[in-house]
Amino acid sequence: MSEETPGFDEKPEVPADAAQDDAEPKAADSADKAEGAAPAGDLAQDVALLAQLDQARTALSERTADLQRLQAEYQNYRRRVERDRITVKEIAVASLLTELLPTLDDIGRAREHGELVGGFKSVAESLETVAAKMGLQQFGKEGEPFDPTIHEALMHSYAPDVTEDTCVAILQPGYRIGERTIRPARVAVAEPQPGAAPKSPGSDAAVAEGEAPSDKDADAPDEG
Repeated sequence: MSEETPGFDEKPEVPADAAQDDAEPKAADSADKAEGAAPAGDLAQDVALLAQLDQARTALSERTADLQRLQAEYQNYRRRVERDRITVKEIAVASLLTELLPTLDDIGRAREHGELVGGFKSVAESLETVAAKMGLQQFGKEGEPFDPTIHEALMHSYAPDVTEDTCVAILQPGYRIGERTIRPARVAVAEPQPGAAPKSPGSDAAVAEGEAPSDKDADAPDEG
């Protein structure tokens, strides 16, 4: 009874090849798990990068729109400043030339009366040249139709030889700078005679044609 059964306390011997074979499947499983985890991590990283790219594109679009708006506002500002500068210059020139108009009127009257001679003539012509360079233009001629936007009627009469309101005398010439009138021409206006029939363009020709045969008939010898 005291004899021990041989082999119960001894651990069974495991072959080395079997242990190695058991380790290899475990290593393979670990490698497979690592390979499966790697693509999942790359996908998450790609999604994050795409989100950041979309945010960058949105920010770029907003900044581009802001830049375009600022550029348009700057261009409008430059145009407005240039327009205001031109307007201020035109107003200043018009104010200066308006003050010179009485002097130019005196020069014109002296020229009409033959008093523009000697040194006074040279000074007057120089002044007129400078005024012309600054854009001053004189207007108003006898015989032109009356236009209330550029003419001021100081005298009024009737005439049988006009078919519309006509400037028959220029009492004081008008002046303009470009399209801006700084003083209208002061004129004497003649209207058609009341009750006079307007002349048709072919009336004179018709009369002439009617007179020609009568002259021939008057010169021809009487028959019989």
